[in-house]
Amino acid sequence: MRKFTADVSHPRYKSLLSRHKLEIAAANGMLADSAMIAHGRGEAFDYLLGEKTSYSAMLATENALAHLIAAKQPIITINGNTAALAGKELMQIAQALNCPVELNIFYRTGPRINALVKHLEAIKLEHGITTPILGENPDTRIPNLEGPRAKCCTMGIFSSDVIMVPLEDGDRCEALVKMGKTVIVVDLNPMSRSARMASITIVDEISRVANNMIQLIKTDNQPEIDVEFVNSKNLQESINTIAARYQEPI
Repeated sequence: MRKFTADVSHPRYKSLLSRHKLEIAAANGMLADSAMIAHGRGEAFDYLLGEKTSYSAMLATENALAHLIAAKQPIITINGNTAALAGKELMQIAQALNCPVELNIFYRTGPRINALVKHLEAIKLEHGITTPILGENPDTRIPNLEGPRAKCCTMGIFSSDVIMVPLEDGDRCEALVKMGKTVIVVDLNPMSRSARMASITIVDEISRVANNMIQLIKTDNQPEIDVEFVNSKNLQESINTIAARYQEPI
């Protein structure tokens, strides 16, 4: 494994650091072979968005957190990329919400699940987190979804009313919505199927979203559910953000 040598003054330091975290995760068996491709696709959209949280993304983040706080049985799901990029922060959010996290990966194998459990258990030990980690031994399935990616836990995804599924795939997102859940997706591509199928889409990079939620949790004024929120309008605002940036002279 090469040593990370980028200087903090580098204009794209955070992006380079994220890539290095994924390299480490891949070496530790946490990622599918296509994980770097998926990250690169998102990184391209992040570049178009200016690599920062937009106004509409922050509003969506506040609304998402309000739904998680108000939920009877919220859950946060974690896959390989999110574990590598924001595992600690997502675990801290789950701890604050008093809810479990559940491993739910597209290409499910025993070694990958074991590697992810080991990674998250190390985070728990280091940071004094007591959040339960589900998903190692799924006992039910998401209806209307084929293959191993349908596997889930009765006390986790299956029974949840509000579910945060960062970096989700479109089919699974649609299946979860059909189950009657409020589905929160983090996706840098506002035109993806998962972004369009979700109840609330946060068009932002996962580590920024997680850190923004942590800061909101720490404030005295907790966010309130936006009853006028319409996800299609939210997605259009993100597209408008991209368009507006490139109407200016380069």
